[in-house]
Amino acid sequence: MRAGYASLIGRPNAGKSTLLNRIVGTKVAIVSDKPQTTRTRILGVKQGTAERPGQIVFVDTPGIHRPMHRMNVRMVDHAVETITQVDVLVVVLDATLRTGRGDRFVLDLLDRATAPVILALNKIDLMAKRRLLPLMDWYRQQRDFACLVPISALTGDGVSELEGEIWDRLPQGEPLFPDDFVTDQPERVLVAETVREKLLHETRAELPFASGVVVDRFEAADPRGVMRLYCSIVVDRDTHKPIVLGRGGARIKRIGIEAREELERAFGARVYLDLHVRVRPGWRENDRMLREMGLER
Repeated sequence: MRAGYASLIGRPNAGKSTLLNRIVGTKVAIVSDKPQTTRTRILGVKQGTAERPGQIVFVDTPGIHRPMHRMNVRMVDHAVETITQVDVLVVVLDATLRTGRGDRFVLDLLDRATAPVILALNKIDLMAKRRLLPLMDWYRQQRDFACLVPISALTGDGVSELEGEIWDRLPQGEPLFPDDFVTDQPERVLVAETVREKLLHETRAELPFASGVVVDRFEAADPRGVMRLYCSIVVDRDTHKPIVLGRGGARIKRIGIEAREELERAFGARVYLDLHVRVRPGWRENDRMLREMGLER
């Protein structure tokens, strides 16, 4: 029996959260096509099978990037700290992008690793096959990886092979969590992240990354089976507020409907979701606001 921690690290928008959801088999991390979607460390547990008894505890991390605000500094710190804290390190890189200084920075960070390092070249479904082999050769020349696995987290191509490589490098031991444990995300965090995912989807390129979600009030299901959730969408400027609201409040209504439907499936209960928009200039530098969003120092 094997059990241990495997961290997923890499640059923003490399597909780490999509890969986590794919392996675990359920949605534990929000996804979008915007960089810096993941802001905190998220645990997702993959239970073993008769052929592979044990447990992989995945740690999904924010993308490693050049931080411009206190919020981003904490995001990057959360990712970098896991390099020395896990049993297997999985570096997820976007194979469709040209290699550059960002990739070099991530590769240099791996000098701190004491655990086996696996390189997962993601998004191979979006690239010509003739480009893949030269890219794999280039990365092999940069570092002596434990193995290199081309994958598509979106389609599942190569993911089972990657999972097998991780299993083989875990230490022997008993499971670290109960066999029904999936993620460490509290219900309040699930609510906030679900709303934020729908916010990112609806605003697309219109709204900068200066937005977040805070759960102001969380009421468990009443005798009629209705949960009441009150959330604030926090933006940095007055000009951002109408972007979130949309014409006649249409956009925030869509965000609320999409989030409510997903939360009802997740909680197995009827949900009343109340959304408001708050303008808090400089909130990404505010310790209290960052704590409320799960970004501890």
